[in-house]
Amino acid sequence: MGKTNNVNVQAMRDFAGQIEKDPAAAKKLKTVTGRWVFEEGKPQFSADVDYPNGKLRLETDFAPFMGGEGLRPDPVSYCMYGFASCFAGTFVAVAAAEGVELKQLEVTIENEIDLSRPMGVADRPITEGMTATLRVVSAAPADKLQEIQRLAEERCPGVYCITNPIPFTSRLET
Repeated sequence: MGKTNNVNVQAMRDFAGQIEKDPAAAKKLKTVTGRWVFEEGKPQFSADVDYPNGKLRLETDFAPFMGGEGLRPDPVSYCMYGFASCFAGTFVAVAAAEGVELKQLEVTIENEIDLSRPMGVADRPITEGMTATLRVVSAAPADKLQEIQRLAEERCPGVYCITNPIPFTSRLET
């Protein structure tokens, strides 16, 4: 079986089968270690992010009004990019598993941010939510695409992360 929508459906099915036999196979540890850059004129933060076939250096810089120079995307932009790619990938993977071919998919994520809390000015919520808009071109009927959207919302790790409290701890090492 080849790919549908640039998704290797057989690899997904094989992995699902592994998980059914051994639930521990579903757990994957993700780690990113980044470093603050103290040199002026450079992006403020960088990290080498590993992936199965290599690694990529990502850099971020805060906007000037947040103390940076705006040399790279800010952390929230990366967060939204990650969410958009996760939701799009889940939508496309569900469509492929359901045998639905897509001709085009575009995802827009909107998130209005109130920076008064990070700036220490007020204790208001940083955001009141995110909205994803999917623009899909497919021969599939609208009700089938809506079912795929519902399943993507249920299965997407990014959606889970923003709709469920996730325990967070931090440690200081000196």
